[in-house]
Amino acid sequence: MTPLPPVGEPRDLALLGSTGSIGVQALEVVRQLAGRLRIVGLAAHSNVELLTAQIAEFRPPFAALLDERAAAELRGRCAGIPCEIMSGVEGLERIATLESAHLVLGAMLGSAGLPPTLAAIRAGKHIALANKETLVAAGNLVTCAARQHGVYLLPVDSEHSALFQCLVGEDRGAIRKLTLTASGGPFVDRSAKTLAAVTRAEALAHPTWRMGNKITIDSATLMNKGLEVIEAHWLFGCGADAIEVVIHRQSIVHSLVEFLDGSVKAQLGIPDMRLPIQYALLFPERLPGPAPPLDLVAAGRLTFEAPDVGRFPCLRLAFEALQAGGTAPAVLNAANEVAVDAFLRDQLDFMGIPRTIERTLERHTPTAVVDLTVVLAADAWARATAREFIESDNP
Repeated sequence: MTPLPPVGEPRDLALLGSTGSIGVQALEVVRQLAGRLRIVGLAAHSNVELLTAQIAEFRPPFAALLDERAAAELRGRCAGIPCEIMSGVEGLERIATLESAHLVLGAMLGSAGLPPTLAAIRAGKHIALANKETLVAAGNLVTCAARQHGVYLLPVDSEHSALFQCLVGEDRGAIRKLTLTASGGPFVDRSAKTLAAVTRAEALAHPTWRMGNKITIDSATLMNKGLEVIEAHWLFGCGADAIEVVIHRQSIVHSLVEFLDGSVKAQLGIPDMRLPIQYALLFPERLPGPAPPLDLVAAGRLTFEAPDVGRFPCLRLAFEALQAGGTAPAVLNAANEVAVDAFLRDQLDFMGIPRTIERTLERHTPTAVVDLTVVLAADAWARATAREFIESDNP
């Protein structure tokens, strides 16, 4: 295990997914903290232009792109900068296992983040985890590896960060219930009859959070919350019957923990992802952050309501996959990624997303997750099966 430096000393950070929404905001935090976090490695999928600018600003000694052609272009653009450019899955894993890194921020989109995150854990690196699919698809492997190697799994999602903060110093055996809050997305008041006609532009217009396209669509279907339920199970050891979701439109209360004695702890803050990012990167230290403080009077009335799983079946499907166990969550996640991509390409209507996921799950027989090979095989099967259903709907 690579020990974290003492409180107050700089930390060296490797960032997987530096060009995505979370990665860009993480670098805003690094910039704001001026010297407290040093970038030793940056990795992304294929965004040459943005990664070039990040390398020029932060001067990491190592960088990588998953896409081989993009990496070749990046080498040309960064020829005058002392930065070794790597490529492919091997390049991502090298960034994840850099000897100099104290902490690895896992923010790669989708299942692509799983192999390098596991590699980082096995190299003894503490993980700030923003890629929820890593725990959804392979929660047993990831949490067992973290325990074996003695590393932190520090959640970056605002809801899981909230739960983590509420549980600092608490006995996790005293948890009665975890409550994840959801904004409800842009269609919380939309009738079931009109959801099939939702457009790409409407689904991408989130009322509260600034996120990438895939996560924004997941929020609109409530699949994002379903994935977070599975993630919470692995992070905090609670079963599906001890996790609930409530719609909280104001996005001020980020999550709550109820204890056996009836006490409830909640974490509040303005909806700004830089807050949980900074908490994970500096844990257990707190410093002034980049976001303004919460003004409760200005925030006004805070409301809570039950989600409608009839209109938003993705949430139901996530609970069912968690209860089924084994490879079912990996299949759920992979089918969702394929369906969301098809929706964004105008190949599937909005309600086709849960329809495709449910049909894929119905065809799947879950097996135990004993190693990464099993997860990747289930992921590949689910993607092929989901595409088959989508193509059958669009002859």
